[in-house]
Amino acid sequence: MQFMALIYGDGSRWEAFSHDEREAVYERYRSFADEAGKAGVMAGGGELASTRDATTVRVRNDETLVTDGPYAEVKEALGGYFLLDCDSMEDAVEWASRIPGAEHGAIEVRPVYVDPNAEGAPS
Repeated sequence: MQFMALIYGDGSRWEAFSHDEREAVYERYRSFADEAGKAGVMAGGGELASTRDATTVRVRNDETLVTDGPYAEVKEALGGYFLLDCDSMEDAVEWASRIPGAEHGAIEVRPVYVDPNAEGAPS
């Protein structure tokens, strides 16, 4: 079963880090990804650019509305994700607790929805 581990953190905190501090954090993320990969848990992941680079798209009454910036102003924004392949929510939570961002932000863990009627869906 796949789980999305969504990494939320304070972007201003990250931007205040020195180059060396950022590299140390990146090394911890690489170590997590390597460990999860060797355990067969890592199904994917990625870092998102800053919210100041975001664009929000909404369609209302057949009109496309485009706004610069994130959909909402928040203190802790979505900064990245890991896609984990685990046997249970408990296993996914245990892996999520190892993600470095859990120490200063939050990791939201959600099962990836599988349409039971989709071609190739587990029966």
